[in-house]
Amino acid sequence: MRALVVYESQYGNTEHVARAIADGMRADASVDVVGVDDVPVPTLVDVDLLVVGGPTHVFSMSRPPTRADAAKDAPSATRTGIREWLAGAHGVDGLRVATFDTRQGHSRLTGSAAAAAARAARTRGMAVIATMDFFVTGRSGPLEDGEQERAAAWGRALVRGDG
Repeated sequence: MRALVVYESQYGNTEHVARAIADGMRADASVDVVGVDDVPVPTLVDVDLLVVGGPTHVFSMSRPPTRADAAKDAPSATRTGIREWLAGAHGVDGLRVATFDTRQGHSRLTGSAAAAAARAARTRGMAVIATMDFFVTGRSGPLEDGEQERAAAWGRALVRGDG
């Protein structure tokens, strides 16, 4: 199985989760992990499973204004978002995809970039197999204790078909 993990990260937390997911997948899959700024959509041609994630901004996936706001104090803010990247996906009918996010707070009232990305993927014809939220302690993080381990376990579950 070939998997691709694409992430958008402003403060580095989502990248840490993406890399942990990939580490969990590696026992059973060939995995590439790439920031959304660095991956062209045509890469999806040879992918069996796409995992895509980003931070939750204002209840959903980031937008240019929310990324610009985060970039004011983020050390390595992403220029492009998963919103735009997913919107540009073509020829992906039936591609299996899992979505994830990082967000502050466990309440569903804070919204979920993972849920919004899943809706966007379905609109493009992808087959969403799972979504997952991972949690940070504040706007810039760090991740809550145990989140990287939980991400690795989710990655293992995804490739084994029980994610």
